[in-house]
Formats: sequence, C-alpha cells, structure tokens
Amino acid sequence: MNAMTNLQTAATRELSLTRVIDAPPALVYRAWTHHLAEWFAPKPLSITDTEIDFRAGGRFKFTMKDPTNGAEYPCDGVFLEVVPNERIVSTDAFTPGWQPTEKAFMVAITTFEDLGNGKTRYTARARHWSDEDLQAHEQMGFHEGWGQVADQLIEVVARLQAKG
Repeated sequence: MNAMTNLQTAATRELSLTRVIDAPPALVYRAWTHHLAEWFAPKPLSITDTEIDFRAGGRFKFTMKDPTNGAEYPCDGVFLEVVPNERIVSTDAFTPGWQPTEKAFMVAITTFEDLGNGKTRYTARARHWSDEDLQAHEQMGFHEGWGQVADQLIEVVARLQAKG
C-alpha cells in the first residue's frame, strides 16, 4: 500500500459534523472547555466524575451516566493538541504518561474556525482506527448523538452570550 492509499483509507474512516455558531471562537471554545459537563453527553445522559486537564498530554476522564437504565460509559484518554480558540485534538489510545490503552477507538479533532462577524464554524471529527470502529460508531448513533451535543453546546454558548 502506498502513502496515497493510506491517506485515502484514513479519510474514509472519518465521521464529522459542522455547525455555524453565532458567536466568536473564543466564546465557543470557553463553552467547550469550561462547561463541558453541561453539553457533552446527549440527553438524558449526564457527565460525572470529571477530570480534565486542557493541555497537550493532559488527561480527560469522565463518566457518562444513563438515568433510564443506570448504565455508565467511562471515557478516558489524553489531549494530543490544544490550541486555545482554534483546535482540540484528543484520543482514547493513550492515558497519562503516554501509556497505550488496549481499546483505542478514535482520535477526536475539534476546530473553531473564525468566520468573521462574530461567527464560528465548529467542526467535530472522529477518526477511527479501523473500518469496524467507524461502523460501530455510526451504529451507536454518531450523527444523532454528536449532532445533539453540538446543539447543546450552542445552547450553552447562547446562555453565556446572554450573560455578557
């Protein structure tokens, strides 16, 4: 397999969604980083046990809880890149100290593109290790779930904007 084929294969393992948010990137980024527990899980799930260190090599660890059946979904990994107001890259492939995990699933890339006039193009991408992981994520409801949390993020941004 040549390098171009590898790139084409990787591109087919990406799921993404985009929203244009009526707020500047700094506000969207602040909502993303400082209010994550308020929007990151699709309702009725909630986020608990949060440990987040927004820096390259910093840890993210939290649990999504489903009140309807008591199920818990732990999330653990590290940030690979954090560029305030522009980009956040994270993965579940490692835990702190760059310890590999056995259940690597994806790399998440979130960008906050300044469109001018106080608007931000928010894009969330999930790049998967395998076709099976991508298909599993689609079947779990990627588009519906990530779309719902993007809409919840927009609600948090609007609330922060209203507060001034």
